[in-house]
Amino acid sequence: MTALVVPLVLLANGLAAGVLMGTQLGGWPLLASLPPRHYVHAHAFFATRYDPFMPVCFLGTALGDILLAAGESQAAARWAFGTSALLVLAAVIISVTRNVPINRWIRSLDPQDLPPDFADRDPRPGWGAWNRGRCVLAVTALLTNCLGCGLLL
Repeated sequence: MTALVVPLVLLANGLAAGVLMGTQLGGWPLLASLPPRHYVHAHAFFATRYDPFMPVCFLGTALGDILLAAGESQAAARWAFGTSALLVLAAVIISVTRNVPINRWIRSLDPQDLPPDFADRDPRPGWGAWNRGRCVLAVTALLTNCLGCGLLL
């Protein structure tokens, strides 16, 4: 089972971490620099591109890590995979409770007719911080998964 699950976990975790790193390096700086109506249009465009890709990657990583942690006899590898599962689940919690509600709200807005108080409710600072947190968690999980894989060699 390990020979099948390990590559799938590394693939799913690597894809999720890569998307979030790409967002940090390119997407986020662009979104942060745009005027509000262009931001709303661009954010809504980006947000629809990652569903269901990111949830599948995150949940696949978490489930795979749980299987590996439960089935591995080596304590250090069990710890690594279990820690990675917790890191990814923390990223999922941030996604569901912070980023997804903002994405839904942004998609509901008309870029040509923003609410008068949009400047006061501009979600960019919060969304950016939470996205950075998800990125750090996903990359740390990937490093931890690599450590677990290295321990199995």
